[in-house]
Amino acid sequence: MEYLNLSAEAYLWIKALHIISVIAWMAGLLYLPRIFVYHTECSVGSQQSETFKVMERRLFRVIMNPAMVASLVFGGLLLASQDQFIWQEIWIYVKLVCVVALMASHMMMGAWRRAFAENRNSRPGSFYRIMNEVPTALMIIVVIFVVVKPF
Repeated sequence: MEYLNLSAEAYLWIKALHIISVIAWMAGLLYLPRIFVYHTECSVGSQQSETFKVMERRLFRVIMNPAMVASLVFGGLLLASQDQFIWQEIWIYVKLVCVVALMASHMMMGAWRRAFAENRNSRPGSFYRIMNEVPTALMIIVVIFVVVKPF
């Protein structure tokens, strides 16, 4: 199997950009559900509710969406630069499953954001408090499996 042959310098730049984009994406994944918690405490149509709608839209569209795409592009380039032996390691599969779960969380948050924007939210703040922990757990798993490679 042929792989992408990057120079050492290019690999390091791509790796740095991947880490930066993952940090930005994770910041959004961790912050948006927290905004939802506060938004549930507002009356529909109130000034505070409208302010949260703007915050949620900007965070999702301007930070989270581009950061997710950049994370996937740079991560894909890093993955493509690995030799075929990486596919014999269990940790890469665990990481990729977690990345898919993070993407699913991202998409669910997008749906919840639209519900708030359309005044259709029916979930309590406690739901968003719990969902706020999902990206955290996935991030911990990814970091441990990428750095420690326990399997």
